[in-house]
Parts: sequence; structure tokens; C-alpha cells
Amino acid sequence: MPLARLPQRLLNSRVSCWPAGSPGYPASEAEVKITVKRALIALGVVVLGVGAYIAWWLITPLFVDTVVEEEFPFAAAAEVPADMTRVEVEATMEAIAEVDSEVAEAMPQEMETAGVVKLLSGDFRDADRFHRGEGAASVYLSGDGTLILRLEDFRVTNGPDLRVLIVPSSNQDDGSEVTTEGSVEIGRLKGNVGNQNYEIPPDYPQDGLGSIIIYCKPFRVVFAIATLTAP
Repeated sequence: MPLARLPQRLLNSRVSCWPAGSPGYPASEAEVKITVKRALIALGVVVLGVGAYIAWWLITPLFVDTVVEEEFPFAAAAEVPADMTRVEVEATMEAIAEVDSEVAEAMPQEMETAGVVKLLSGDFRDADRFHRGEGAASVYLSGDGTLILRLEDFRVTNGPDLRVLIVPSSNQDDGSEVTTEGSVEIGRLKGNVGNQNYEIPPDYPQDGLGSIIIYCKPFRVVFAIATLTAP
């Protein structure tokens, strides 16, 4: 609205907390107009600044990848032989975990708990044509009972404040159960690209490991889904 159309009573008003004759007090209608104009400009700058920050927070992730490269968690504590590299140790540990998983049913219980076992795994799929995901999600059980979710060869469309969730349903297609009983958030997504590990709460029931969901918390939007099955 043009300043000329501002109510006359506003232009002629004298704020009670700004006594007449005090320094900076407008002496004329013209000065009142200038004061109001400056206040409106300052308010506009604040609004534009807040709007620009929100737009940056929402849009920037769509064009920037956050890359993570974490080692296989149960190889990190292993001693590296002189004739092997850390990468080779990691590959060996993952291969052993695969073997343990394949023969787990035939092993006595006391032997199962002695090593690392891959309990479940699944491949990520797109939530829709815009929110895309790929790579593998695997759940490992260590000898001390620790459950680790590992994402490998992982990539998902980036977005603001993405989270990793476990839901009990193995028939998860649209993320409709992300807020239902039994679903649990296990952490903020560390990066939209790369291998990464997440510890599953020790009290979470293993029979509740149905699907892994990558979820945008502020807007309640699913980005990718991986249904977990036994290897």
C-alpha cells in the first residue's frame, strides 16, 4: 500500500513511550512517513532473510550429495595382519558373516553366538518417481548380541532432515505405517550416498524387523523402502 494512503491517524500519532521533544522524535508528518518507511523496509529485510534460509534448507539437498563411507562395524575392532589392508579385512569379515548366515540353522546356539551373523537383508526401492533409492540394507547380529543395520552401495534422493526407521511390516509399499506402533527411528541419515552403519536398540524385537524406511521427518514423506527377508 502506498505511504500516501496510510491512515492519517497513523501518520499523526505520537507513541506514548516516545515523549515529544526527545531525541529522534519526528517533528513533522514527513518525518513520520520516513520513520514508517524505514520500519517497513527493515521488516521486509527480515522476512526475506527468513524466507531465503527456509528455501535454502529445502532446496539445497536436492542438488548436493552427502557422501558417507563407514567400514563394516565388526571389522573395525579387528587387528589388521601385516599382509592385509583394512579393506581386505572388511571384505573378509563380510564374507564370513555371509557364510555364518547360510549355515546358521544347522549350528548349535552356542556356536551361533560366537561369530557375526547376517540375520536379514533387502534391497531399497523407489518410493515414487521423484523419491528414489537403491542399495542394500542388512541386519547383522554380533556375538555379544549387538544388532547393526548396514547400508551398502546406498544412494537415495537427498532431502531435508532424512531419518532411518524400522517398521514391523514386511509388506511396506507406501510408508503408511511409519508412525504406527512398533515403528522406531534409529537415527538421522548420515548421508544420502555411501556405506553406513546404525545400531538398532537392544530392546527392539527381532521379529519386528520388517522393513527399513528412509523418511523425511518434517514433511512426513517416504523416500525409499527396503523389505527385510532372511538370506
